[in-house]
Amino acid sequence: MFKLLGLFLTTVSYSAASGIPKPWQIGFQEARSPLMGVINDMHNLLLYIIFAIALVVVLLMGYTIYKFRASKNPVPATFTHHTALEITWTVIPVLILVVILIPSMKILYVFDKIENPDMTVKVTGHQWYWSYEYPHDEEAKTVAFDSYMIPIKDLKPGQLRLLDVDKPLVIPQGKTVRVLVTSQDVIHSFSVPSFGIKIDSIPGRTNETWMRVDKPGMYYGQCSELCGKDHGFMPIAVKVVPQDEYDVWHASQIEPAPQESQIKTETKEDTNG
Repeated sequence: MFKLLGLFLTTVSYSAASGIPKPWQIGFQEARSPLMGVINDMHNLLLYIIFAIALVVVLLMGYTIYKFRASKNPVPATFTHHTALEITWTVIPVLILVVILIPSMKILYVFDKIENPDMTVKVTGHQWYWSYEYPHDEEAKTVAFDSYMIPIKDLKPGQLRLLDVDKPLVIPQGKTVRVLVTSQDVIHSFSVPSFGIKIDSIPGRTNETWMRVDKPGMYYGQCSELCGKDHGFMPIAVKVVPQDEYDVWHASQIEPAPQESQIKTETKEDTNG
């Protein structure tokens, strides 16, 4: 009893944080994007429906066992059909499926529709790391880098084993980010549970999804498609920051253009050489 209580309290205490799996966690990670929000709503609806169906079936079985037990009915009934009952147990499942269909269509719509994205990020899977690119109309302002898992021996205090990376994906808070996902070699899967994202990265094909996160913080995911011997060692780390902090970070990633005087000097040296 005390162990179960401790398990419950541990789960509750960790539920305040998000973006990372917790010890003894039950259920999904806390939703931090509209996509994960509709997934949670659908999950909860199905849970209620399944519980209601199971309860009705158990009660019906118990009633049948008690009502029609051999000691009370030594001579069994001989009828085999009941029109009203058969219509009822056909119509009710159809209505249940209709109730499930409506939110299911909503999920498909929300996942497929990207309204006026504020920015685009291209994600490329490799064996066994991720590459991120922030395209820009001006090529000089395009930012691109590779993201590798931090080896266990190099972890600093507070960093997470098998989850933290040397260069996380950085996105601004509250902005709609279109994510283009592809692969350089084999099939990978870009998955961040808190965002409700799990999309395959396939060589020669670009898949598309989106995310919008309103709470700053670190969020983690992993490749969710078997892709070779180091499949379990290519984590995804997403850092969500306020817009002004993102602007500073983005500016710091852009390599300054060479000065005109420097270009002339280099050209002169090349000519003399």
